[in-house]
Amino acid sequence: MSIRIRNELTGEWEKRGVKHGREYAILTDEISRAWSGMSTRQYKNLKGLKKENLRDNMSNLELVLTMLAEASTTDISKSTKPEGFSMNQSVARRGGNVAGIARKALEAETGKSVVTSNNANSFRQLTADSTKEAKALPEHTRKQNQEADEKP
Repeated sequence: MSIRIRNELTGEWEKRGVKHGREYAILTDEISRAWSGMSTRQYKNLKGLKKENLRDNMSNLELVLTMLAEASTTDISKSTKPEGFSMNQSVARRGGNVAGIARKALEAETGKSVVTSNNANSFRQLTADSTKEAKALPEHTRKQNQEADEKP
């Protein structure tokens, strides 16, 4: 789903006269900065990434907000039909801002930052730790949890 949304966005940029490469990277940074407060490079640095794919190292919420930012940018572009780089840059900020508002609202509700330094290695370790904890539970507790999960 994430890649499809990204492809729709880049297809829209192509229709609107944005050049591949450097201009795509700048617009991607605008979107990232607007929703997360960081450029793509700053975000990768936060997660300790060098060449790895940033999306592969995002939490579910980070990925959902990235998708919201990109889908919003695509929809705003389709509505306003910007031509050329500078007009698309403004649209990218507006689309990213939609997700930025959602991020700030969620952080206000939970008291936790959505953007974290956790990466794929952190997520794998969390999964491994959770599996160990689940195996350590008494059998009757596991059955109760399974029954609770199966209820509609």
